[in-house]
Amino acid sequence: MQLHLKHPLEPASAPRHAAAIVATAADISGAELDYTPESLDVVEGIVDGFRAEGATGEEMAESLVAFGCYIGEMLTRRAGGVWRHGPGPSATASPLVVELPGARQCCPIDWVFHRLECGDHVSIRGLYADADPGAAHLGDVARC
Repeated sequence: MQLHLKHPLEPASAPRHAAAIVATAADISGAELDYTPESLDVVEGIVDGFRAEGATGEEMAESLVAFGCYIGEMLTRRAGGVWRHGPGPSATASPLVVELPGARQCCPIDWVFHRLECGDHVSIRGLYADADPGAAHLGDVARC
């Protein structure tokens, strides 16, 4: 999949992708993305809207990557995560991961692509709650 991003998909640029999607979501749909766990409902709703319109991961790749960066930024800010390069190139896996304390790695960009592909069978909220112990109140949602 070829991406046409304003910034390279590198650990140092992930916060810029996140900030860009916050601004874009506000401009296009009036959505407020404020880096709180509650804003994951907004992200899931937007991705579900793409799915309802029949959009594919290929067609929406840039937006999905940016939403994944937004979720990853939540993990860096709230759970002490750090952006890192992923374990290696893969046709389906993102080149970036968020490494959490204890060397646990999360793939929030992949979470967003999986939500588009599988719908509400994949809960970004649930995946986030599993990754961020401070978001335990989100834990009552279905997980993939």
